[in-house]
Formats: sequence, C-alpha cells, structure tokens
Amino acid sequence: MILVNGNVQDTVSALDRGLAYGDGLFETIAVRDSNPQLLDLHWQRLERGCARLKIPFPGISRLMDDIERLLEHARQAQKPSGIIKVIVTRGAGGRGYRFEPDMNVTRIAILSDWPSWQGTERDTGVKCKICETQLSSQPVLAGIKHLNRLEQVMARAEWSGNDIAEGIMLDAHDHIIEGTMSNIFFIDRQQTIVTPALDQCGVAGVQRENILSIADNAGFKIDVTDVNLTDLEKYSEAFISNSLIGIWPVTGIDKHDYQIGPATRALQEKLFKS
Repeated sequence: MILVNGNVQDTVSALDRGLAYGDGLFETIAVRDSNPQLLDLHWQRLERGCARLKIPFPGISRLMDDIERLLEHARQAQKPSGIIKVIVTRGAGGRGYRFEPDMNVTRIAILSDWPSWQGTERDTGVKCKICETQLSSQPVLAGIKHLNRLEQVMARAEWSGNDIAEGIMLDAHDHIIEGTMSNIFFIDRQQTIVTPALDQCGVAGVQRENILSIADNAGFKIDVTDVNLTDLEKYSEAFISNSLIGIWPVTGIDKHDYQIGPATRALQEKLFKS
C-alpha cells in the first residue's frame, strides 16, 4: 500500500523536486507485532532534516495518520511485521534549483513486506568489505537522511552474492564512516565502544542513537571520533546496525577478523529487551 499526501496512489508529479534533485528526506521504520519501532527518534530526525533543508515539516499528526492507515492495511492482511518508508520532498516546482518558500510539500508513505534475510546474521555474524566508492564531505548534509543516495547505490554495486553482507564506506581521507545501509561500531580491548564521527558526511541512524543511549545507560565508555582505515587492527569486536537489522556482529572486514565478543552480545541482549 502506498499513500501520497494521504491518497492511495503510487505516482507523483514529474516536476517533484524529490525526483529532479533528491530534494527531500526519508525514514525507514521497522514494524514488529503491528508496532512501529523507534517512532519518536524517527520523527525527531525527520524534523531536524526538514529544518536543515528548509522544508516545512509535515507535522506528526499527518504522519501518524498515514502510519495508522498503513498499519490497519497490514492488520487486515495479517502481516504483523513489515517496513514503512516515509518520504518528504519539497514538492513540485518549476525548472531550476531555486525554490519558492510556500511550496506544497509532498508526503509519501509506503508499506512493504519484511525483507528475506538469511535469518542467522544476528547469531553467526556477517562479513563486510571496504568499498572503493567514497563518501563526499558536506557538513550541511552530514547526519541527515536525504534522498540523494547515489554514493550508496554505486558502493552496493561493488559486490554480489551472500558471502558479503555489507560494504563499509570511507571518505576521501580514509576515515571509516558507515556501511551502505548501516552504521558501524567497534569495541577496543578496553571495552570502549567506538563509532565514527558523522560531522562531515554519513547518516546518523536512529538505531545508532538508540544503541549509544543503551550503551551509556549500561555503563560502557563511548568514543565518537574519527576512525582511520589503519585502525581496524586495534579493535577486538565490531558490529553494524540499522532500524531493521538491530545489531549484526561483524566477523570480518576484508583481511581483518573479529570475534563475536561479550560487549556485542550484551548490547544485542539489551537492545532486544528495550
């Protein structure tokens, strides 16, 4: 089921700036047992992104109306688990980059089935590779989940098959930033949780924010900092996260192998119970 500005349809204007320029934002929301997960964090990030791009925020009331209609459709289809993608664009406009301040925002909500992963990733861990495609530094866009994801598209095209689950992306200075679909965390030998700073590029995932909060409450030391490619050998554990997968342990990044250690397992358990 797809809603566009509250109407059941699957088309938008050919002049929509989300299509023309990637001028918009999106959120990917996990639905489990008919309950959308981490909604407050999703709405907070979407509102921050709208403010950054100077797009009028549609309002939580309208967004929740869309969510409730999709959830009711899923309940009628007896599908308690799924994915809701919310897209907000600046709306339809004329030719050129300049936008008018009073444009009508386009609001899209899409309900999809839960993805068919192997199902063992949480327990056995996954292998990752370093991607050749780099992330461009742009502090104005850093952290927000804007619609222009061509760097991730090109990075994901670098491998096929199921032996590699995720590609790890660097910036031009060989700083590790994130995965193509995830944020990445490392654990050093002092049990400090290390995750890349995202002040120049990358997406600040809502699950990343949730995990950092859980880790802080559990008493873990946390270091949000630049992580260099040459630092990989310093860490004893690694894991990736996003709103859908939760936490997947990483057992290898190219030639660097990692154990699924106690810190990763502890965070998985705390996340499961949260």
